[in-house]
Amino acid sequence: MIPNRVYDILFELLPMIILFSVVMISTRVAFMIIAKEKIVIHRELKNLLYVVYCFALFQLVTTSDFESFSNNFIPFKEMTRYRLSSVLFYRNVIGNIALFVPFGYLISDMIFEKTKKYHGIVTALLVLITSFTIEVIQMNIGRSFDIDDIILNLVGGIIGFGIFAIIHKFIFRKKEE
Repeated sequence: MIPNRVYDILFELLPMIILFSVVMISTRVAFMIIAKEKIVIHRELKNLLYVVYCFALFQLVTTSDFESFSNNFIPFKEMTRYRLSSVLFYRNVIGNIALFVPFGYLISDMIFEKTKKYHGIVTALLVLITSFTIEVIQMNIGRSFDIDDIILNLVGGIIGFGIFAIIHKFIFRKKEE
């Protein structure tokens, strides 16, 4: 289900993920003990997962296993040229959506802890800013800018927000009963 490229990137990042996790966890625990803050394990794990996800996302979008030098500024141009059953459709369309589902979910969760108001709009805005930044960076490192990637990433982020909203509503409703 998960493409080999994702496994390769995670394997390449494993030493950094382990090192960063140990440093982050030990530093965070030390500060929390000194400040006499309550340690909430699930919140700390979510924050660590978010940082690890961002490292993996950065690695994936800044490394390339293909050459691409043509920019696309016309919405839906690239995504509509693939046949639904083609490998390119799954890689480019489904892949760009799937890549941002975790981002939308994790950001929604972080925002919801601080404010319940407008968190869907804020989530979409953060996904949009992040995706746009990725495309600009790609354009400047020898890859290409593709407006369709931004649209697909936004769809993925919104799906992640939707999953968060459904899960949160289900869990919240369960706790009230």
